Amino acid sequence: MWDEERIRSLIASVSRGFPVGAVMTLKTGGAVEFKPRVLEGAPVDAGQHKAESLLLDGQQRLTSMYQVLMRDEVVHTITPRRQRVKRWFYLDIEKCLDETVDRDEAVVSVPEDRRFTSDFGRVIERDLSTQELEFEHGMFPISAVVGWSDWNQSFVSWAMKLDDFQERFRRISEFYERIVKNFTEYLVPVIELAAATSKEAVCVVFEKVNTGGKPLDAFELITAMYAADGYELRKDWYGGDGIEGRHERFRSALRLPSASEGVLAGVGNTDFLQAISLFYTRDVRSRAQAEGKSGKELPKVSATRQSLLDLPLDAYLRYQSKVEAGFLEAAKFLVRLGIYRVKDLPYQSQVVPLAAILAELGGEADSPAAMEKIRRWYWNGVFGELYGSSTETRIARDFLEVVAWVRGGDLPSTVHEATVRADRLQTMRMRLSAAYKGVNALLMHEGAEDFRSGQKFSQTIFFDENVDIHHIFPQDWCKKQGIAKGIYDSIINKTPLAARTNRIIGGVAPSDYMGRIESENPELASAAFDTRLRSHLIDPDLLRTDNFTAFMATRQQALVGMIAGAIGKPVIVTDESDGGEQIDEDPTEIDLLGSEAI
Repeated sequence: MWDEERIRSLIASVSRGFPVGAVMTLKTGGAVEFKPRVLEGAPVDAGQHKAESLLLDGQQRLTSMYQVLMRDEVVHTITPRRQRVKRWFYLDIEKCLDETVDRDEAVVSVPEDRRFTSDFGRVIERDLSTQELEFEHGMFPISAVVGWSDWNQSFVSWAMKLDDFQERFRRISEFYERIVKNFTEYLVPVIELAAATSKEAVCVVFEKVNTGGKPLDAFELITAMYAADGYELRKDWYGGDGIEGRHERFRSALRLPSASEGVLAGVGNTDFLQAISLFYTRDVRSRAQAEGKSGKELPKVSATRQSLLDLPLDAYLRYQSKVEAGFLEAAKFLVRLGIYRVKDLPYQSQVVPLAAILAELGGEADSPAAMEKIRRWYWNGVFGELYGSSTETRIARDFLEVVAWVRGGDLPSTVHEATVRADRLQTMRMRLSAAYKGVNALLMHEGAEDFRSGQKFSQTIFFDENVDIHHIFPQDWCKKQGIAKGIYDSIINKTPLAARTNRIIGGVAPSDYMGRIESENPELASAAFDTRLRSHLIDPDLLRTDNFTAFMATRQQALVGMIAGAIGKPVIVTDESDGGEQIDEDPTEIDLLGSEAI
């Protein structure tokens, strides 16, 4: 099952006639036998027919397009917040025809009832529940591509009653020629392996298809372009001939001797190019404004792949030092927030606008008021879980809006749009969740002290004491009490602790390990120990009485208060469900679901 953002991206590529890669098949009847399975969502009787070919590579792409185009049924998918949902997919007709709009923005996913709502469903923002409403809003359902003639006939019958029929008919005809035809005439290259292909050969080919050579990315293409002008971009990034590359400078930034790498170790070459692109396209837009251009004439500030490919060498050379300084300032910012390792970084993608914002503001960012605004924006991005996918547009928007906000402008979209629900804490169970990592960092930032040593988790203590996220009510104890893993494994029952402290805790009841810690530290007064526990937003009395149920409720409320303080607005507390089942799985595992041949 692909997530909805990847499905949207696939639809956008096909709508533009862009290649999405070849698929590989294997003729059946040979020496290699796989257990076939049908595409997800195919008719029940599809598996009763003998397969003539098996799909080895391309399952996710073809499954997604089959479900979106052929079934005319709601698609089961996953949101960036890892929730199982049902979605319909549409193309915004006017946005598709507007060359200045990124096609990804023109692909819209809507809930099963085809209504966009706010205030927990009480207010309908946009209703697409009938075909007439789809016509009125200019939204074309992807599932109507195959039945274009019927859809178009219905549209014409509806539009003929309107005064602007001729214009609407012209636009819909243009939409068909420029967009719909890309679907109906789309060709996918197929590599077909003969039935006689040996098992060894199939295994080698399949392995290389899935884990083989890295495709050319934007960095590789730009490297080739700059090489024509005699500039070695690869050496600039990776180093060589005794020169330290920028990649190594980032990897070692603020790295302590006891740590293998710094918090910027995950910054990639395209991340760096994206930040430069923000400055370049911003300045191009500013020059266009100075020339009197406005509206759609103005080029966009952008960090998309295309904007990277359009980045001239002189722009790279002009902004590289400033942008590098911004990333190094971002490292300091993250460390001050209690984020010391790459694996604890909530969103790698949010580092790009953070670095660009700090690079642009320079010394302006040092004032307490400016830093507070930047922190608030950052935590809203984390706890609003807004940087999980389709980040290019948000990166560009935040770069402009946060800088303007610091300089007295309006509230940024990310701060305005972010919503956090109290019950979300119950479903944060793994490091995959940005908000999960955010809670851990925020606890350290707010002054959490180790249960045993009483030390606050500075960067030095963090690495010297091997600090990590651990259970407060131990897993073994919870299992013996019959408490469900989905409950005790949430972030509510976890907190940062030193490795030695976690070993003392073991698998016993909190009342027992508290006694162990106190016996090892006879000079530790109960009141002082209570202070350490409260620094983790833990009620000491509930731990001493092993009252798990009351502890979970009380700590959730305390964490909600901490998060609300960080984002600068209330966390939503409601008994109503947000309509999606929260799942807890590694996104990289989703691609492995199709390991059986189709």
